[in-house]
Amino acid sequence: MKAVSIALPALFIVGALALSSVFIVDEREKVLVLQFGQVKAVKEEPGLGFKIPLIQDVVRYDGRILGLPTQPLEVTPLDDRRLVVDAFARWRIVDLVNFRESVGADGVRAAQVRLERILNAAIREVLGGVPSQRVLSEDRTSLMNLIRDQARREALSLGVDVIDVRLTRTDLPEQNLSATYSRMRAEREREAADEIARGGEAAQRVRASADRTVVELTSQARKEAEVIRGEADGQRNAIYAEAFGRDPEFFAFTRSLTSYERALKGGNSSIVMQPDSVFFDYLRSEKAPE
Repeated sequence: MKAVSIALPALFIVGALALSSVFIVDEREKVLVLQFGQVKAVKEEPGLGFKIPLIQDVVRYDGRILGLPTQPLEVTPLDDRRLVVDAFARWRIVDLVNFRESVGADGVRAAQVRLERILNAAIREVLGGVPSQRVLSEDRTSLMNLIRDQARREALSLGVDVIDVRLTRTDLPEQNLSATYSRMRAEREREAADEIARGGEAAQRVRASADRTVVELTSQARKEAEVIRGEADGQRNAIYAEAFGRDPEFFAFTRSLTSYERALKGGNSSIVMQPDSVFFDYLRSEKAPE
């Protein structure tokens, strides 16, 4: 009876020690076996693991890809337009021993604090070397890659790999929005005024060119008309001269008609002369005067 009373506690103690020497590694975890704070074993594959009871401890870390949203960060690009930037990083533990030695017992929480400092430094350095317009343009992707590469190099000292970095928000600080909008409005108004001025100058040049063209075309047309009129007058005079040379009586008759027309022109004209005046020769005789 006495032997049984001794054996049962001993078996219980042996069973407890045996159970405490076995641990299970989940497929989502990575495990360190520590002995008095020193790393004695690393187990990253899922399955059973063994440790020395009461002496060694098991520390578990999340082996999956983790996310880290950063706090809003104010940066100053090259053009001194301050921006408020939010970023989101994806990272994972790649070196358990280095990770444990770097961040200590606080694990992931301490790693995220240090990783956020690394990210903030990389964001300030990369975005501080370019103008704000580039941050808001299609170059944003290349800038995020530069931030990721720089943060990755720094984070490797923690046993962490930075997989990706995204800028989730890029805005102006609230206190600068009104001033920035006013400056942008003034710039747009100045550009509009410049465009209006250039348009006015162009319109004036077009109008001046059109007026000059009108004057040139009118002068040319008037010149050609005078030439044509002179040629017509010459031809008319030649015809008259030929006709008058062939028939002197017809010439005298025509000249008398021209005199009548000029003398009687006007509704209030009055002529006082002798009835036997030569002026009336063609009006009072059927035949032309000798």
